[in-house]
Amino acid sequence: MNKKNSLENLIDNIEKVIVGKRDVIEKVIISLISGGHLLIEDVPGIGKTMLAKALAKSVNLDFKRIQFTPDLLPSDIIGITIYNEKTREFEFKKGPIFSNIILADEINRSTPKTQSALLEAMEERQVTVDGVTHNLIEPFFVIATENPIEYEGTFPLPEAQLDRFFMKIEVGYPKKNYEIEMLSRLEKVHPILTIEDVISKDEIIEIQNEVKNVYVDESLKEYIVNLGITLREDEDIYLGPSPRGLLILMKVSQARAFLYGRSYIIPDDIKELFFSVMSHRIIVKPESKIKGINEKDVLERVLLKVEIPIDKKA
Repeated sequence: MNKKNSLENLIDNIEKVIVGKRDVIEKVIISLISGGHLLIEDVPGIGKTMLAKALAKSVNLDFKRIQFTPDLLPSDIIGITIYNEKTREFEFKKGPIFSNIILADEINRSTPKTQSALLEAMEERQVTVDGVTHNLIEPFFVIATENPIEYEGTFPLPEAQLDRFFMKIEVGYPKKNYEIEMLSRLEKVHPILTIEDVISKDEIIEIQNEVKNVYVDESLKEYIVNLGITLREDEDIYLGPSPRGLLILMKVSQARAFLYGRSYIIPDDIKELFFSVMSHRIIVKPESKIKGINEKDVLERVLLKVEIPIDKKA
């Protein structure tokens, strides 16, 4: 079975649990195979946790859920060094960060100090405790969630933390027919209890390596940079995307091309993921927000403004 078919089977398997959200599942898979992390901002009860669990079971990966609260400490995530009286030596007890898939549930409910405990892990795939560096296991994928309608007792993620997430997405409510189907599926037994793994951990790692070899034409690299420059120079933008953001846009475009069975990216790959990659990397000026202008408005305007290169592979 080729890798494309393996990923299609993975998506189909997750759809047994998450109904009518194939586009959302695709973005989760794209984040995973591009080697990135994902932020899901949406209301409670729409399946964010189930989505992460379904992915972990489908790939037979170690999964840990961390409920972020104001009293959560960095050591609760990373681990702690303790003294063993029997061996008379200090031992490092690993925290839940040492798993393949981490669900950081309601990440904005913890303090900035605790949030920052994820920074080194997400960027460098390692953590440092008492001067000793510990490598994390591969693949390593963080799915963080936050609730956009509750602000009491929350600590907004700083820009440096947001920039670590490859994409930010919303799940949204399912359409009526899918919601009816969901009720039927969950009437007796939850599908999460019956799904099995359909792709191995080693195959995911192989795919992550192959995604890096997806061809990106120079004209498309220029297109990505032009999008970034135009965003930074937009009259309604206070903070534009970093160079890391442009690199991530290229990486997820490579992953989308691979998912769709291509060895090269096309402009549509970039355009389809542009909003998910850039929406949390820009800040609209306060005076522009007063006028009713939001991030989506600016991103749509930039996409229309920047010339699309001719697809040489088409």
